[in-house]
Amino acid sequence: MLLYPTVSERLNALHQSQAIAGYTKRVETLEPEDYDAMFAAAERYNAALLRKPDRFRPTAEELAEYNGLLDPSGNGIMGYVTVPKIDVRLPIYHGTDETVLQTAIGHIPGSSLPVGGKSTHAVISGHRGLPSAKLFTRLDELMAGDGFILTVLNRELYYQVDQVTVVLPSEIEDIRITEGEDYCTLVTCTPYGINSHRMLIRGHRVDRLPEAASDGGGMAEDTADDTPETAQSGREIPDWMPLAFAGFAVLVIGGALLAPVKRRRK
Repeated sequence: MLLYPTVSERLNALHQSQAIAGYTKRVETLEPEDYDAMFAAAERYNAALLRKPDRFRPTAEELAEYNGLLDPSGNGIMGYVTVPKIDVRLPIYHGTDETVLQTAIGHIPGSSLPVGGKSTHAVISGHRGLPSAKLFTRLDELMAGDGFILTVLNRELYYQVDQVTVVLPSEIEDIRITEGEDYCTLVTCTPYGINSHRMLIRGHRVDRLPEAASDGGGMAEDTADDTPETAQSGREIPDWMPLAFAGFAVLVIGGALLAPVKRRRK
């Protein structure tokens, strides 16, 4: 049982890398007019948000519209985020249901879709401290000047951190849209293991990340070229490894269950 976190984390890493690889493969089959249509629809959605003061409480009809945008594969993935400093690359799903947040990260409905542009503010949320996946566990290491990249369809959007705040879950002022600005905020729970507050890592859009801001083993430079085995963390995951971990876990758990039986027989 002691191996459960390691095994589960490896399996989740493989799941994440395969999800990104599948998304990338699907995006590569699209035509230029497909990109144009999907970005135009997302931009119209973002423009409409500016007229909705209660945008973080969408109606069922608004959620249905939202879920149909930026979903080229039909599985809810709208793109992925790369955070070089903490060595993670994670698929971004529509919404923040717990089923999503246990294995990936989610875009918060009511925030701008992550396509950039003036007067937009995309908000992306993920757990930290899960035994089964690292996700945003190290997000607290980011500071002003660091960077992250959103890959959405055929675009890469670069953001440089300019603000780190800690707020109560009910405090949403720092994730509101600011006129004329292009922001993206990464959100996670804090303090570690207590989770009473939310840490907000806000970045503003830049043309390119400075070298210091993209320090992380070159992840910022090769986002689009990774194979499925390297897409999540930049380290190769051999095809046999998940099966080996799973098999080993079965042996360990089976041994733990059989041990009391053997003792009783003695």
